[in-house]
Amino acid sequence: MAVTGPVARDLHTPGLPWFPGRWIGGACLIVAPVLMLVGTPLRSPFHFFFPQQLAAQQQHPAVMAAAYACFALGNVLLFPAVVTLCRGIVRTRPVWAYWGGTLVVLGLFTRAYHAGTDQIVFVLSGTRGVESAGQLVADYYGAWGAMTWHPFRILGGATLAGWIVLAVGAWRSGVLRPLGAVSLALMSVHAFGTLKGTQVPVSILATGGLTVALVPVGVYLLRAGPGPTRKAIGWIVVTASLLTLGALFGPRG
Repeated sequence: MAVTGPVARDLHTPGLPWFPGRWIGGACLIVAPVLMLVGTPLRSPFHFFFPQQLAAQQQHPAVMAAAYACFALGNVLLFPAVVTLCRGIVRTRPVWAYWGGTLVVLGLFTRAYHAGTDQIVFVLSGTRGVESAGQLVADYYGAWGAMTWHPFRILGGATLAGWIVLAVGAWRSGVLRPLGAVSLALMSVHAFGTLKGTQVPVSILATGGLTVALVPVGVYLLRAGPGPTRKAIGWIVVTASLLTLGALFGPRG
């Protein structure tokens, strides 16, 4: 169990509302790393660099779509998960929570930016061909290397360093045991960038470590109080309905 002692109990204070709440936070702590762990091995049979990723997308479109979608959604859901984790850290190690949480969240936004570029290139490979899309990515990387002013290039360091800072804070606060903290810090070695696939075994170790660190905390939170109220269930239904309507009738251009 990665959760420990009094600080872990402070992750949830009955009767005191907090964002994103026990159910959303706990669920995201479980679902987010699992989604990333599912997406990572799905694309592991193919070399991680963009020419091979594009070729794999042409030959195995369903597998690659599932792999990139799972990883991207897991990355987004890590935002409420990290906020929830920081709630426990901030009680006794506030500075580590402030900076670790901020750096990790900035890194998550950076990965979301790259996920958008992934999708654009995959669409172009289907409409203009793999060679044209591959040349576009090659040109993009050349321009990106010289684009020192771009915010998501500047935030590249946060994508890597944030997990180490957060892991140290989680360990020093007692929210994670040493094994959980080391597992969380492994996420710092996960590569990022446009059409960066799975680096074996590094990427699998990183997402596996993330799962080992966060899932027990999520399970603890979900067990720390009563089941969802009728109001909460109603909100789940409303949210699911809105997401469905958005998928069916949202803007297409």
